Amino acid sequence: MDKPQGWTSHDVVGRMRRLAGTRKVGHAGTLDPMATGVLVIGVNRATRLLTFIVGTSKTYTATIRLGQSTITDDAEGEVTGGSIAAAVTEEDIRTAVGALTGDIQQVPSSVSAIKVKGERSYARVRAGEDVDLPARPVTVHRFDVHAVRRVSNGRLQDVDVTVECSSGTYIRALARDLGEALGVGGHLTALRRTQVGPYSIAQARTLDELAEDLQILPLDDAGRALFPVRALTAEEAADVSHGRRIAPNTEPDIPVAAFALDGTLVALLENRGGAARTVLVFAPGGKD
Repeated sequence: MDKPQGWTSHDVVGRMRRLAGTRKVGHAGTLDPMATGVLVIGVNRATRLLTFIVGTSKTYTATIRLGQSTITDDAEGEVTGGSIAAAVTEEDIRTAVGALTGDIQQVPSSVSAIKVKGERSYARVRAGEDVDLPARPVTVHRFDVHAVRRVSNGRLQDVDVTVECSSGTYIRALARDLGEALGVGGHLTALRRTQVGPYSIAQARTLDELAEDLQILPLDDAGRALFPVRALTAEEAADVSHGRRIAPNTEPDIPVAAFALDGTLVALLENRGGAARTVLVFAPGGKD
């Protein structure tokens, strides 16, 4: 779905539970309330696939404001510092963006949902604590600068970008680090997620649209979109549906979606111990 601004991902799940008439609803990857865009929702048995979607690459469009730092690294937090960004050139920006592209070590935003001694980091920050999170490896596959605009009489600059990145990358932290690299401070003012794994914003629907017509992608289609496909014989489908091992997959290192002859998703399989073993088993016929 296309998450609206001001809603938490949890808010969206609550609304979808009412629309779908089931408590078994989850999401694949939190979006901050200020962010909009693709939020993949799982309903009933499809919630079991969400963990595989969480780890896929994401694409975002964003606006970074140079010249101001905030406590949250985005526009929702109070301004904590910064310097006039008038002297920063577009060439400076592109050079700094290049250094933040590829395999990098990123310190997550202190107001992230990462747990510190059992409590969310953002809760500790809001309680007045100073939280220092360790850097962790992430990959920024693409960090494209589309436009640079001077605002506030040229004291600040807004940079429109597209970022394609690995799961776990914080776009707020990229904005912060870009501002720090340029010596003026920076924070995120707008964020829209346009792609999650195989799912794009073109496929997404708003809450209002879903309330009018609840279109849910079939589980079989989700399996084909997310994984390599293996066609099972009738005998293999029967074995897999009961959790028995079968001959190994041709894809040795990743799960595959195994389908019965009628095209229904039977299970996810992965190679272990010289055979294909079930990771998840779904009821034959695609019924809940």
